[in-house]
Amino acid sequence: MLTATNGRGHAVKRPTKPAVGAMLANLRRGNEHLILERQDEEREGDWYIQVWFRENNTYQLEYRDGVPAEHYQTLTVSQDKVLQAVLGWMLNKPDWREGFMWNNIGHMFTSAPDDEAEPSTP
Repeated sequence: MLTATNGRGHAVKRPTKPAVGAMLANLRRGNEHLILERQDEEREGDWYIQVWFRENNTYQLEYRDGVPAEHYQTLTVSQDKVLQAVLGWMLNKPDWREGFMWNNIGHMFTSAPDDEAEPSTP
């Protein structure tokens, strides 16, 4: 099941394209966000796309494909491009990532193995 949630806690189960478009258009500057999350009992992990509307009028778009190591981010000033990506993700379109330069930021969400931790001082 798909759920859309904004930073004010408003949640919509099984959102429509117009509902997602309205939620995106209503984001206010200053780190407001919108998250679309796909919950599937047969697939483990976190599957979502999120948009942050930053203070400088940029959209920070991120998605996660199941595991923290598969977490990607991009930035744009185009609300239309963000809407097309979010709707493409929502509808499982294969080309929804096109038009962006994605950076893997999975390292920010995974912990280092114990043997790579900083040495302790005696």
